[in-house]
Amino acid sequence: MRTVLEIYADRIASGDIHADDAQEAVLPEFERIREAVSRPVKKTWFRKATPEPVQGLYLWGGVGRGKSMLMDLFVDALDVPVRRVHFHAFMQEIHTGMHAARQRGVEDAIEPVAKDVAESVRVLAFDEMQITDITDAMIVGRLFEQLFAAGVVVVTTSNRLPDDLYKDGLNRQLFLPFIELIKEQLNVWELVSPRDYRQNRLKGSQVYFVQANTEARDTMRAIWKDLSGGPSEPLVLTVKGREVTLPAFRNGVARASFFDLCGKMLGPGDYLAIADAVKVLILEDIPRLSRHNFNEAKRFVTLIDALYEAKVRLICSAAAEPEMLYVEGEGTFEFERTASRLREMQDESWGQERD
Repeated sequence: MRTVLEIYADRIASGDIHADDAQEAVLPEFERIREAVSRPVKKTWFRKATPEPVQGLYLWGGVGRGKSMLMDLFVDALDVPVRRVHFHAFMQEIHTGMHAARQRGVEDAIEPVAKDVAESVRVLAFDEMQITDITDAMIVGRLFEQLFAAGVVVVTTSNRLPDDLYKDGLNRQLFLPFIELIKEQLNVWELVSPRDYRQNRLKGSQVYFVQANTEARDTMRAIWKDLSGGPSEPLVLTVKGREVTLPAFRNGVARASFFDLCGKMLGPGDYLAIADAVKVLILEDIPRLSRHNFNEAKRFVTLIDALYEAKVRLICSAAAEPEMLYVEGEGTFEFERTASRLREMQDESWGQERD
């Protein structure tokens, strides 16, 4: 089995990536974990074997520094059961499992869910650990205590250092023990790279396409392939008990059509959740807007406001330039701000100030 360092060197040699001192500095941490989890688990006669404790890794830093790419290399190097999953999606699965356990009359719903996870994986590889929901905040401590006790190793990326998780959240004092648990079980490492690879990929590139012809579609498909960096999965967000689905998601990049996000009965809370979950949104097939699709137009305005405030990078195809998207009917005056924001979001530096 090749080491993480060997895979990284091969990627540089092939021209897929460029050497980066900050990335190279953290590679031994990934290799330490890979080597440790690859050791055989010692079995005993009198009890079920539990793997030796292995300190995981909490890799944090700004957007576009290569955290997800390094996680890809690490997962590719493993020869043990591993689950690579966006942290938000994982927590949604946990809530679903706990609900099912309660339906069966289980008193402590966390216990069977944690047991199922521990029996299925040796390593949990999370993209973008962040806590924004109080229901997540109230259960992660006990959940991860049980996962760590069962020998599960956690490797996660985040845009925030542990002390800033669930910052200013409701009843945050109840969440603080989880932060201490993270510091105890994971080596906290800041990836300080001067390069923003995601922005560099888009530098000088067109991000707003009018009339989605074959060439435009091919260009957007190439941007998606480059930014996502691999096979995608749907990301299902639960907002006040309802499911909001992004059809394709990977490495903080989502891809959806106008109908997916504005043709359905979504509201401000849904769009805020989307803006919180993604760093880049590729939005396709925005139609002309008028009194004939007034509700869809209102949702589009709300979506753009949420993306704008969250500094999400937007790449889109539309039936017209921003100023000509909404030219007749109620709401044209209000749409002027949206058109202005769509123009501003085309700037190549847009989104660089996001944490």
